[in-house]
Amino acid sequence: MTRTATILREYGPFPGIEAVHGVSYDGTNVWFASGDKLNALDPESGETTRSLDVPAHAGTAFDGKHLYQIAEDRIQKIDPQSGKVLSTIPAPAGGADSGLAWAEGTLWVGHYRERQIHQIDPETGKVLRTLQSNRFVTGVTWSDGELWHATWENEESEIRRVDPESGEVLDAMRMPEGTFIAGMEAGGDRFYCGGGGKNGVVRAVARR
Repeated sequence: MTRTATILREYGPFPGIEAVHGVSYDGTNVWFASGDKLNALDPESGETTRSLDVPAHAGTAFDGKHLYQIAEDRIQKIDPQSGKVLSTIPAPAGGADSGLAWAEGTLWVGHYRERQIHQIDPETGKVLRTLQSNRFVTGVTWSDGELWHATWENEESEIRRVDPESGEVLDAMRMPEGTFIAGMEAGGDRFYCGGGGKNGVVRAVARR
């Protein structure tokens, strides 16, 4: 059964930022990718507190210590304090990658037009598993043992919980008309979602 998502808060638009391409959460800050920067957003005040000068074209993830950021056809491992790129691995979709998430030692990467989610080795980029969706994948997140992904197709966006073994849809929330998602991360009782397209906003969406 698909229910309607509840938007709790909208952040932005932010000065000089045309679009949000990826979103992550480190327990304190929401990090969002904006093309040539990774930006830290304080979800309480709504202010951006700092930016890292790194290519940031799609999904963003956090492993508890490091940030991971898709930059065209590669995934960068980044020190969030200095902004230094520590290592890179090839992205599984070769530049058509969308969402990015960390879970239990591996990365999960959305493959946009192929409607897939790849589980990969964060050291080598080797694909360990591929799940098939029936919608374009625009964001991926793990939280409390649950795999969720965002979709955006035919002018509609949904947030879906899927079985990490089969890809079967277990739960779904449809975004209100005219609101879309590019990049998503769970944080507590909500999802932080990039606004998609040329909409440079981040939205907090109720998880239940």
